[in-house]
Amino acid sequence: MELSEQEQVRRQSLQKMRELGIDPYPAAEYPVTGYSVDIKNNFVDDEADESQNSKVESKIWHTGDKVRIAGRLMSRRIMGKASFIELQDSKGRIQVYVSRDDIQLAEDAEKPEPTENDPNGNLSAETLRQMYNVVFKKLLDIGDFIGIEGFVFRTQMGEISVHAQKLTVLAKSLRVLPIVKYKDGVAYDGFNDPELRYRQRYVDLVVNEGVKDTFLKRATILRTMRQVFDEAGYTEVETPILQQIAGGASARPFITHHNTLDVDMYLRIATELYLKRLIVGGFEGVYEIGRNFRNEGMDRSHNPEFTCMELYVQYKDYNWMMGFTEKLLERIALAVNGTTKVKVGDNEIDFKAPYRRLPILDAIKEKTGLDLASMSEDEIRAEARKLGIDDTEHMGKGKLIDEIFGETCEGTFIQPTFITDYPVEMSPLTKMHRSKPGLTERFELMVNGKELANAYSELNDPIDQYNRFVEQMKLADKGDDEAMVIDHDFMRALEYGMPPTSGIGIGIDRLAILMTGQPTIQEVLLFPTMKPEA
Repeated sequence: MELSEQEQVRRQSLQKMRELGIDPYPAAEYPVTGYSVDIKNNFVDDEADESQNSKVESKIWHTGDKVRIAGRLMSRRIMGKASFIELQDSKGRIQVYVSRDDIQLAEDAEKPEPTENDPNGNLSAETLRQMYNVVFKKLLDIGDFIGIEGFVFRTQMGEISVHAQKLTVLAKSLRVLPIVKYKDGVAYDGFNDPELRYRQRYVDLVVNEGVKDTFLKRATILRTMRQVFDEAGYTEVETPILQQIAGGASARPFITHHNTLDVDMYLRIATELYLKRLIVGGFEGVYEIGRNFRNEGMDRSHNPEFTCMELYVQYKDYNWMMGFTEKLLERIALAVNGTTKVKVGDNEIDFKAPYRRLPILDAIKEKTGLDLASMSEDEIRAEARKLGIDDTEHMGKGKLIDEIFGETCEGTFIQPTFITDYPVEMSPLTKMHRSKPGLTERFELMVNGKELANAYSELNDPIDQYNRFVEQMKLADKGDDEAMVIDHDFMRALEYGMPPTSGIGIGIDRLAILMTGQPTIQEVLLFPTMKPEA
């Protein structure tokens, strides 16, 4: 590996530290007693001010309070005997004041072996100053992890800081961090190339403001979702990722091989069929939040592996699920942003319930004037071709309607809208509509022009389900490589009896895009799928 000049210098500094008796990667625990943001947010200048902070649950900090902090050295200004550094910990950044005359270095450098002239092993003041000049000024680099022990104070310029009394080297950085400078909210010399940012997310998280906050919000989405389900009494479960049949959705699977069993297997495309088996087994409600895999294209809103939540509840239907979904998303928005309104690009989206409900055929008629309900399959195919939709020969009626909706309507629904009552051909796992022949009790939730959720009144008639699978196989024979195959074990489970059930799947990555106002799915995945490095 060819090293840059700066990387060579850092390795030389590493060696010099070791020669001075300083372990650049100590094994000992370094427990911190405070964090940057907490210290700055909860600092008061005198006891009189503390009453104003009586509602603050965390510790109140005063001038002179002892503290131990740790993090990365992100900047340094050396001014003779004194210096200011900026330390970045897991919550943010704080300024540290370092004076040559009262700083001590790491414990192992502080107390060498006792000598005849110095039986206690204490270093002289002059030796400490020399150590400070060598280690702090010459051997520490931007990006190094250090620990600081000292006390909290406010500088003459009014900045809450830590006065360092002891410095411990915790980890030496051997690569040079990009230095991003901010002025009036604008980043200069930014680490902003998407290829580098996604591939080296660890650097992106360190140097770019707001990136970490996106993923903290994503964690809040998942935590809130689990709270809602747990409060309702539903059980979180785990189902197989390796499956012998890729079922539960219309998608192309990834194929792998199980050596011991000597069979091909698939990475799951959905959790649906296994979760329904658990409803058959007697659970009131089950949910799973986990990875699905679809061997399809990548773009700004698709990644081959993605996180999905699926929930199934017995004795419910899709009408109930619409109401439950509205309340769930409203609560998530409030937990993540403190408001139901979210800015996504140029659009402000309001997740406050209730949401509009619109049958898919009515949506197409509203947007295009086409009355597909009165057309035959061939007539619908002709309309699809007029719209520039290619390769329609293998498509059935339902697939054609889905393509027309996607081409003409989907992108127009910005505010949360339930598109309901899909044709049976495109809903092989859905109960027939109770009052609309040829349609099913299904909805998709559209937000900001994209599908966010898909839900049904679940089909629990095993004979009807088998016939639907047979129709899917006919589509496969026509060349539809996303058509479902028959899952005979799932059919067996249905024959034991599944109660009326409603289920929903919500794409967590797309939900994170909306709740954080990010432009692409890559911005809400810590490590999106990418081509191998050259």
